[in-house]
Amino acid sequence: MAKETTYKGMLGDWEQLTTMLAANKEELPHLEGSRLKLEELLKQGLDIAAKQSMLRAEKQDASQRMKTVIGDGQRLTKVLRLAVRQHYGIRSEKLAAYGMSPFRGRKVKDKPEEPTETPTPPPVTEPVR
Repeated sequence: MAKETTYKGMLGDWEQLTTMLAANKEELPHLEGSRLKLEELLKQGLDIAAKQSMLRAEKQDASQRMKTVIGDGQRLTKVLRLAVRQHYGIRSEKLAAYGMSPFRGRKVKDKPEEPTETPTPPPVTEPVR
């Protein structure tokens, strides 16, 4: 039998073992205490697995709600920033207090120097003799 590595697989293995031990408890009376302890651990494991599943569903639900809230907040933030910019004007330094940069004009690009092209002389060919 392959060794179980997942929690669900281990719990299933424990359940199968405790069921078989309970069915044959007359033949194995010396294992009864350990069987009962394993049954208790199995019950705790199943309860924890159910709680994990419930929490996973709650996390997914919370993530969906967060996505909705973030989307609504981003849209409202954009509208409010546009309203502030409209109120103060695009050049007002007061915009910096709201985390926006005022329009300060474009920077003038330096004109690149025009390359001076020197004509390349035609290749010199020697007369054939």
